[in-house]
Amino acid sequence: MRIESEPEQDYFRDHLSNLNDDGKRKWLYPRVEKGPLLRWRTAVAVVLLAALFAGPWLSIDGHPLFLFNVPERRFILFGVPFWPQDFHLIAIGLLGLVVFIALFTVVYGRVWCGWACPQTIFMEMVFRKIEIWIEGDQNARRRLDNTPWTAGKILKKGAKHGLFLLVAFLISNTFLLYVMGRDAWLKLVTDNPFDHLGGLTAILIFTLVFYLVFARLREIVCITICPYGRLQGVLLDKHSIVVAYDYVRGEPRGPLRREGLRRRDGGDSSEGRGGFALPYGTIPATRAIPAIPAPKATPKGDCIDCKLCVQVCPTGIDIRNGTQLECVNCTACIDACDHVMTKIDRPLGLIRFDSLEGIENRPANDRTHAAKISLTGRMKAYTAVLLAIIGLWGYLLLSRSEVETTVLRAPGQLFQREANGMISNLYNIEFVNKTYETLPLEFRVMHPDARIRMVLPIRKVPPAEMVKGSFFILLPERSIRQSSTRLEIEIRSNGQVVDHVTTTFLGPI
Repeated sequence: MRIESEPEQDYFRDHLSNLNDDGKRKWLYPRVEKGPLLRWRTAVAVVLLAALFAGPWLSIDGHPLFLFNVPERRFILFGVPFWPQDFHLIAIGLLGLVVFIALFTVVYGRVWCGWACPQTIFMEMVFRKIEIWIEGDQNARRRLDNTPWTAGKILKKGAKHGLFLLVAFLISNTFLLYVMGRDAWLKLVTDNPFDHLGGLTAILIFTLVFYLVFARLREIVCITICPYGRLQGVLLDKHSIVVAYDYVRGEPRGPLRREGLRRRDGGDSSEGRGGFALPYGTIPATRAIPAIPAPKATPKGDCIDCKLCVQVCPTGIDIRNGTQLECVNCTACIDACDHVMTKIDRPLGLIRFDSLEGIENRPANDRTHAAKISLTGRMKAYTAVLLAIIGLWGYLLLSRSEVETTVLRAPGQLFQREANGMISNLYNIEFVNKTYETLPLEFRVMHPDARIRMVLPIRKVPPAEMVKGSFFILLPERSIRQSSTRLEIEIRSNGQVVDHVTTTFLGPI
């Protein structure tokens, strides 16, 4: 969208908001503007932070609710364990997540970034709060950074960065809890540190990374590093609901001037209507300023060019320039603008959740409320694909066996002749118990003349564990009719069939 009142309306397209004209970084000091949307964001952040920090400590029957043990390839989601054999479920789930993100962005823009992204929540609701508590508001922080180093400045900066490191250390341990599990983490922090140098190093590295992200990088993560922000350019369209400035209602912008002409004694001329005052001293104090014909007024929009929407933006953009990749939809500009509209007795919603289609085509008497979702062909297509993926994933998850058995012939081995005219083949077996119960096992070959002789027997499998073994299958030579006989092996536990596999038996034919 193009705004005619901006003389350099395309400057923001090729210039990052956090850079000066010489290319050096401009440190941002966003102003905090209280409002209903900030209260909602705070409530959402409290819930998400509580869930994040409580997640590793929650369990079902003594087992973690969530676990993302990448080194051991063990994953638990809502108490359901996933193994490497379930990789297809994880792949389909991730594909569904990508489609959901695309659909959500097409409909609601980058609202995830402003309301649920850990980067934004920790930055604005934790680290920024600490900074404001210690250093003050945006003006106090700017003055402190520009003053020489004194004892007071060292004390404030030291306290702030000390708390930053402490919070980063807490976040690092929380993420490590999700990776290694509660019991392993407790052992790590209570044992001799020199016995767990790998885990200690991981904690320190992650602490340093989180500290640098929130103490130094800040908005650079959202503007430059995060790939999701780059996707906006191809996912958004004119029907997407984003934080938008109503330029039809707001332009041409300009400062608000008090009606009437001021007199030297402080009164207003009831006749003058010019929006300006004559210089003092040109008329004696005892005489009232005569009425002056008002110049022809230029119609003004509702935007008074106070620039509060720019001052509160955590990425430093001007939302009045239109949708930009740097906007994280945090809605701080909506609270700030509504506050100003209330003061000057104008309708709220000059900046609001709306689409470009809504901004351009809404009637003049309906420019204060958020837009309604308009289903487009692209939204319907994304929805259909997402529902299909969810349906497939749900079917595969519900039909997934609680155990998984893999039987393979021993590599490099052919058949062997044994006494009494028997032919034997050697097999390796791998059994995965996906449940939280110990399972006793029995194996049976579905062939009337076959029998099994165990080499490395498997009598029971601990919960959530994988065991390996070996066994021979023996067949009488007289019952072999071809060089490769297909056999089915039935696996039983507690008298019930829990799995079955097929394999081949090589014979002398």
